[in-house]
Amino acid sequence: MAGILVAVFWAILVSFLAVVLVRLAQTLRATTKLVADVTEQAVPLLADASATVRSAQTQLDKVDAIATDVREVTSNASALSTTVASAFGGPLVKVAAFGYGVRQAIGRKTDPEPEPARRQARRTVTFGRTVPAARGRKRNGRSSRGSKD
Repeated sequence: MAGILVAVFWAILVSFLAVVLVRLAQTLRATTKLVADVTEQAVPLLADASATVRSAQTQLDKVDAIATDVREVTSNASALSTTVASAFGGPLVKVAAFGYGVRQAIGRKTDPEPEPARRQARRTVTFGRTVPAARGRKRNGRSSRGSKD
């Protein structure tokens, strides 16, 4: 009777192992199919990604060229600004000063205001302080210091 019991046990064990092996075979077939499908879809995706990376690299090269050109234009504009300022800055300041002097001279000739009132009204503001008008101006042909002309 022990032999029959061992034979039944072995039959159950073999049946169980057969079911496990059948299930394992099904799982391996499904896995193989899944890997094949992923490979089919991954190869075109990788090709598209590679093309996209190449296109991005081309665009970055163009942007780099544009940035270099902008840097060069900025440098040229700075140099031109410096050149114009040095070439025309001094003469323009002189012309403006001359024009200011002419306006002041014409204004004094036509200004009927008496001298003391003009001195009182004429003050210069420097660094937040009011400074009286410049001393030593001529009054009626004489200097304010009393020297003779």
